[in-house]
Amino acid sequence: MRFFSSKPIIQFALIILLIIILTGAVFSQFTSNIFVLIIVLLTEYIILMMLLHYVFDKYVLPIKKATATLGELAKGNFRARMHHPVSGGMASLLMKINELARNLSELSIHDKIQAEQLSTVIENIQSGLILIDGKGYIHLVNKNFLSIFGNTEKDYIGYLYYDVLENESIHKIIQQTFLYEANVKESIIVENGLDNYFEIVGAPIFDERNMLKGAVIVLYNITELKKLETMRKDFVANVSHELRTPITSIRGFSETLLDEDFNDKDATRHFLGIINEESKRLQTLIQDLLNLSKLEKEESRIILSTLDLSEVINEVIPVLCQHAKQKDISLHVETDSNLKFNADLTGIKQILINLVENAINYTPKGGEVTLLTEEQEDTIHIMIKDTGIGIPQSALPRVFERFYRVDKARSRNTGGTGLGLAIVKHIVELHKGKIEIESEVNVGSTFHIYFPK
Repeated sequence: MRFFSSKPIIQFALIILLIIILTGAVFSQFTSNIFVLIIVLLTEYIILMMLLHYVFDKYVLPIKKATATLGELAKGNFRARMHHPVSGGMASLLMKINELARNLSELSIHDKIQAEQLSTVIENIQSGLILIDGKGYIHLVNKNFLSIFGNTEKDYIGYLYYDVLENESIHKIIQQTFLYEANVKESIIVENGLDNYFEIVGAPIFDERNMLKGAVIVLYNITELKKLETMRKDFVANVSHELRTPITSIRGFSETLLDEDFNDKDATRHFLGIINEESKRLQTLIQDLLNLSKLEKEESRIILSTLDLSEVINEVIPVLCQHAKQKDISLHVETDSNLKFNADLTGIKQILINLVENAINYTPKGGEVTLLTEEQEDTIHIMIKDTGIGIPQSALPRVFERFYRVDKARSRNTGGTGLGLAIVKHIVELHKGKIEIESEVNVGSTFHIYFPK
């Protein structure tokens, strides 16, 4: 029977059995019938065993099961439950244990969800992150940190930061964070194939008693911001340079006219002609700057309408032909009729004029410029090809930058502002189109533009 498995119960049963034997001995003094005595003793023994079984099943066994269930909960098995038919106080105990198990299970699930969410955020933030304890040991690095410095988590976690991080600037940030117990910020350059600029922020971690427990180091990639800052500085410098040339000419010749008493009308007319040309150049430069600024605004919009490309070309080609004729350059136009698509009329005209004039300006006397249009499966293709001086392969990625000139002296002699290709690119992008360039030095250049139908 199950109750023999419990030592306290066995002891209790022996005591009861001793009482029975003593009772039988006393009873035997009053009767000489052995059979009756045995019957009485067996009856008492059976009754007592039933009573012991009831007590064990009612109280002792539930306590054992409760102890086992609590042991499972202590091990982290929050699915453990207590199932036993009891009533009274033991039933209340059973309900409380099961309620505790359910609450612990819910807390475990909630903590697991929060941990997964936190892990997801840490792993997917666009900044590198490293967690260091108060003794300098690394406890966590995220995916972006590994992409910056390479290696795997095993190469960092559990090691002292100065043993596995080679960058002295990071060492300095970590040391200052622990020393000052305040946020520390600094910019560094990380050489991992390319020079990337990072802003490092060190933040101390405190416990509930305001004692320093460690630090979090975050690395923000500011390479693009550095590039934008460089572009801004270059833009200001280039604009200043481009404006200085015509302004210097205008001021110089106008001062000469004011200071000298010219009787030579031809010389005066010559000086005034120079002033006029430089004024036009200045006006063109300012207009291109205004157009480019307008195109670069985020709220910039284009007015779409259904255009017949051949009609647009026919409107701009007479002026372009005149320009080509002056330079003794052959201008060929090959266009399909009835090429209709949605686009901004002013923008398309500006693209054609800028690219064809650019091709004419950089093509030597006797060369050829070809304008070709065709309808493709999903796009309208415009091609401008010349037999000009060409562009070196190293310069191709930069030709669409503002004020970038492959041949600075030649560019200024052509009267260009250095903004034409930048304007073309912005107009194409506003149309959700694509522009590509092919070029070979002393052979020529070809621009391909693709507009969605």
